[in-house]
Amino acid sequence: MKAWRVHTHGDFRDVLIHEDCPAPTAPEDGVVIDVSAIGLNFPDLLAIAGKYQVRPTMPFVPGMEASGRIVSVGEKSKFKVGQRVIANGLWGSYAEQMAAADHYTFAIPDSMSDEDAAALHVIYQTSYMGLCYRANLLAGETLLVHGGSGGVGTSAIQIGKALGATVIATASTSEKLEVCKRAGADHLINYRENDFVAEVKSLTDGAGADVIYDPVGGDVFDKSSKCIAFSGRLLVIGFASGRIPEIAANRILLKNISIVGLHWGNYYQKAPHLVAETHEKLLALYEAGSISPIRFGEYNMDQLPEAQAAIAERRSFGKVVVRVGG
Repeated sequence: MKAWRVHTHGDFRDVLIHEDCPAPTAPEDGVVIDVSAIGLNFPDLLAIAGKYQVRPTMPFVPGMEASGRIVSVGEKSKFKVGQRVIANGLWGSYAEQMAAADHYTFAIPDSMSDEDAAALHVIYQTSYMGLCYRANLLAGETLLVHGGSGGVGTSAIQIGKALGATVIATASTSEKLEVCKRAGADHLINYRENDFVAEVKSLTDGAGADVIYDPVGGDVFDKSSKCIAFSGRLLVIGFASGRIPEIAANRILLKNISIVGLHWGNYYQKAPHLVAETHEKLLALYEAGSISPIRFGEYNMDQLPEAQAAIAERRSFGKVVVRVGG
């Protein structure tokens, strides 16, 4: 099969090679899929550069998620040849075929396109678990989503609306705010032109946001603690700004707020049943039209490095998906 492989760590522009390599074999309790679409994620770039917390044996095929159709199964697999699925893992998806354990494989309905399926798993699982299980977002509450035009941002906006919240989204440009609007945000804030703290207080009559979804960290986290409501929950998703922030404990006490973290991947080890349950809930939301992945650009397999560049250079919005084959 053909795959994009890495033989030495470095910048993806320099080390990704499109080449022939051995096709994978199905694990005893897993499957091999013919990949139809690949979902790109920022951690893919970290893995290629050697900056991810886990390092694969060289050479390796990067990529965390893909959609496709099963072409072989292991003896103990619960799946059948011919089923359409999403497959997830630390790497392996930048290829014409991908192997995955049943544990990381989920069936998808015929009504879901390959591209939507490849865009669904990581970002929507992250947002659903963060908002529902960690922050306990309730109908009627106000949700503030930072980085609203990104993959997790657009998914958080859509899930927040599906849960009955009023959603405020921040982004850095008018174009990115339009993406937030497409996702369903009720209020939009350009944080480069306006003080989002003052804007959030104004929009909430001084009360602040009940839940703040923060994949940015740094100064955004610091300022968020100033516009969070009494008994609010500040949900830490990541640190796209590059700085891991800190907060004085007295501020947590005085405002009765909670600082809540989410490392979604840990649920695979600690509570895999929640991953499976969340997948079914996301399928129901998709069928109802409550969520629909917003995708950036149209890329084929030969253009995968171009697709990665859009992420690396922060030009993309929503989810970047690469189509494999015809």
